[in-house]
Amino acid sequence: MSAALSLPTDMEGVSFQNPALLWLLLAVLAQALLLWQYWRWRRRTLRQLGSPVLVQRLLRGFSLRRFWWKNALFGLALVALALAIADPRRLLPAEAKEGRGADIVLVLDVSASMWAADVSPSRLEQGRLWALRAVSALEGHRIGLAFFAGDAFAQLPLTTDYDAVRALLQQAGPEFIALAGTDLGLAIETGVRLFESGSSAGRALVLITDGEDHEGQALGRAQAARAAGVRLFTAGVGRAEGAAVRQPGGAPLRDGSGAPVYSRPDFALLRSLAEVGGGRFFDAGQANTVSLLAAECETLQKATVALQAEPQYVYYFVWLALGAWLLLVLEQALTWRLPKTSEAEDA
Repeated sequence: MSAALSLPTDMEGVSFQNPALLWLLLAVLAQALLLWQYWRWRRRTLRQLGSPVLVQRLLRGFSLRRFWWKNALFGLALVALALAIADPRRLLPAEAKEGRGADIVLVLDVSASMWAADVSPSRLEQGRLWALRAVSALEGHRIGLAFFAGDAFAQLPLTTDYDAVRALLQQAGPEFIALAGTDLGLAIETGVRLFESGSSAGRALVLITDGEDHEGQALGRAQAARAAGVRLFTAGVGRAEGAAVRQPGGAPLRDGSGAPVYSRPDFALLRSLAEVGGGRFFDAGQANTVSLLAAECETLQKATVALQAEPQYVYYFVWLALGAWLLLVLEQALTWRLPKTSEAEDA
């Protein structure tokens, strides 16, 4: 919407938090059109009187200058109010900060089985919320992110931009991976590739999944990860009894023969992966598991980490709102009539 209006949303380092609301500036145009219509009606009405002497008497004390000043003040107040609502702000230069942390990669299962609703509203939502809580608990460490199903793709390299990690997690879904199925081994391998070979920081890979595996390579990849110095933690989503898999629209998911797909989590496999990988298994449905993961990660070797500075802004909302109020006070204080005058200043 703001693009259609062609209004700039970033000028001299000032950006608008709500650029779409700059459409409120059209209220000034509406005021100008109404004023123009009124002025045409006024002139037409005065001409119909036909008597200049009568017009002069009717307009005695009227100040054309003050009339336009009042409307200009009102228009400026509308501009200031619209800009205040759009919330302009200026980002201040951030100072780089350093800390000590480990390297942690979250790998989230986005396969079709994660649609199962044996936990409410779905396994995918449970896994996503668990991962989001983990990001908050692991701040201070570098975090990487990957998604997997029948294939696996890195989404973010190791970073301290936690907002970027959260944004990707909130959008995670089966549409991220085109290849159907679940390949836990490839997921582990993809996560391991996100670690930097030259870093002295401890490494942890957190696999968030229901444990379904169609390829059978997971245990071998977990052993290889451990040999490479990566501790593997697993977080299981879903319930042991499983559930029929339903698509986001509610229709049941069917296999090639047309039969409904039923999915059961494999927590036994996830426990085995964590044991082989030198980590620990967590049930995502239980309380405090994120805190337990954070405590485990605190035991990892630390290295110097460049922390993403929190953005600091100068806000202009209050000053614009105050300016709008002052302009309206001046507009109300200014009258159309001249004091102690017997003739119109301008008809």
